[in-house]
Amino acid sequence: MAEYRTPPETMKEELEGLYGKLDPLYLDPGFRVTDVSIWKEPKKSLEPAHWKWSEGRAALEEVARIVGPEHAERRNLIMRNPAEGHAYGTLRTMISAYQLMLPGEVARSHWHSPHALRVILEGAGSYTVVNGERVDMRPGDVVLTPGGDWHWHGVEGSDACMWLDILDRPLTIMLEPLFQDYHPDGHEPMRNVAEPSPLLFSWGDTLEALHEAEPDPDGCFGARIELGATKPALPTLALHMQRLRAGTCTNRFRSSANYLYLVLEGSGRSIVDGKSFDWKRGDVVAVPCWRPVVHEAHEDAILFSASDEPVQRLCGYLREERGEAPEES
Repeated sequence: MAEYRTPPETMKEELEGLYGKLDPLYLDPGFRVTDVSIWKEPKKSLEPAHWKWSEGRAALEEVARIVGPEHAERRNLIMRNPAEGHAYGTLRTMISAYQLMLPGEVARSHWHSPHALRVILEGAGSYTVVNGERVDMRPGDVVLTPGGDWHWHGVEGSDACMWLDILDRPLTIMLEPLFQDYHPDGHEPMRNVAEPSPLLFSWGDTLEALHEAEPDPDGCFGARIELGATKPALPTLALHMQRLRAGTCTNRFRSSANYLYLVLEGSGRSIVDGKSFDWKRGDVVAVPCWRPVVHEAHEDAILFSASDEPVQRLCGYLREERGEAPEES
């Protein structure tokens, strides 16, 4: 294989003259570009991270005490990846946020191009209206809001309702087709109550399906099911539920896909690229691209995950390692 060498000093003057001619034309010699190139494997840019529900819940209650719905379109707390200099997004393609609504509150109708979902954490009486159809939401439920669909939320009853939002907005921003608008009537009329709804994955159905599921043969996930009558549930996001029995330690899993994990039951620990995070119900763990992860369950646990696997699979980018690390690693 040929070895490429740095141009000698004798060429420096000629090259500088060449660069001076090319720069005004916005043409860059590929051999001059050093900060964007082809790498052997993905660079580590964003960080593995952990958000605790105990802290997020307390912060939501403080925000609700100070900020009313008339001051904020959505009363939420966005999880920003702690990588130095990073300003927006939980992972490169996804953003997640804890959100709270109080009894009697409604959020006006809007639509946006990013695909979204929410996983209900606490409270009874919350609902969402998608394209005019009401979907009641209960703890443990997963509710979809596909991109382009009108949607609004409300809370009946006496409980504050809280959930985790996940959107592919960072991906949409990178690709640039980001659109959003508000309903001219404030709230889209509610035509009927959808029962059952293809947008709802109820906690009861999840538990029943997990009870029937067999452990995965690679030992990386425990018993795992994918949500969605069609797979994936959303064009850009794959959604899974996995059950880990107490004492389980999964085998190593590494994927080029970015993963967000939400704990819905139990307690345990995740080790992501050498960083250890102890978790319990409501906590969120972010696993960036190509970082190995193992999960340990201290008690019976259920984890929800969202990943950008569908996008990577469609483009031919997806790469996975399941089980032991290869010898060259």
